[in-house]
Amino acid sequence: MSASPSASRRTVLRGAALAPVAGLGIAACAPESARKAPATPTAPVDLGAESEVAKGGARLYREHNVVVSRDEKGALKAYSTICTHASCPITKLEGTRLTCFCHGSEFDAATGEVLQSPATVPLVELAVRSENGRIVAGPQA
Repeated sequence: MSASPSASRRTVLRGAALAPVAGLGIAACAPESARKAPATPTAPVDLGAESEVAKGGARLYREHNVVVSRDEKGALKAYSTICTHASCPITKLEGTRLTCFCHGSEFDAATGEVLQSPATVPLVELAVRSENGRIVAGPQA
């Protein structure tokens, strides 16, 4: 007769049910270099009228995962709004501060720089241009 107790069917099933959840938690906390953010636009994207982005301001284009800012001189900058920490889409913009809902990382929409961790890597900069009064971002923009 064995001295150690055997696992019950309930214990085995509970462990099997929790394994996928644990895997998701491990993947979400993996180092930034181990994860790959979803692709940025693969072709130039017309985001809208250039007048929608005021000098010193920014506008979030959620449907394209892009933020566009304009400095005081009128120059445009664009960044991917896929968080560099856990690859979540960033959906909140207040002024020029972007906030990721997943873990609270914050970024500057004008520079892409991290303002608050856990992210440590800046946002990916995208090519952007003004064409016939419209903002176009993405490759060959």
